[in-house]
Amino acid sequence: MRTRWRYAVCLGLLLLGAACLARGGWIFGKAAVAQVLLRRAWSATRAGDARVRPWPWADTWPVARLLSPARHVDLVVLEGATGSSTAFGPGHILGTPLPGTGGNVALAAHRDTHFRFLRDVTPGEALYVELPDGRVQRYAVQSARVVDERDTRLLQTPGTWLTLVTCYPFDAAVPGGPLRYVVQARPT
Repeated sequence: MRTRWRYAVCLGLLLLGAACLARGGWIFGKAAVAQVLLRRAWSATRAGDARVRPWPWADTWPVARLLSPARHVDLVVLEGATGSSTAFGPGHILGTPLPGTGGNVALAAHRDTHFRFLRDVTPGEALYVELPDGRVQRYAVQSARVVDERDTRLLQTPGTWLTLVTCYPFDAAVPGGPLRYVVQARPT
């Protein structure tokens, strides 16, 4: 009787471990496939197609590409900074101008994935935004600061800016929180 019980516990733990590994593998696999589909959608957008959805049920589409050569970052920017879009890449914050149209373009992404590199950017560092028509806009980082999530004044900065927003602190164990890390860059 005792041997059966041990066997059942061992089998249960083995199945639980296998399920955890499968779930973790599924997340990485899904992320890898998503990146391939995002690149394809960006290529179609660059070829002149409008609102190319990376997969049929997507509620977003590529609007630009964000590059940080110093940090080896190359990201497809999606329309909308919703949870479903920022799971796959940075999102354009609705209510701010689209990349390439002037004004204060604001992008948001997760601190532990796509915008993790922001913790290391320094003033003067170059960031590039590639537009669907092939033009590339160069920006120089001007500032980085921590603000309360309710403080949206930096999104309303007059003039031409690139504003990147992510949660803060970078190493927090709990997602979200009341603070945001904001990097602002000016065109050069």
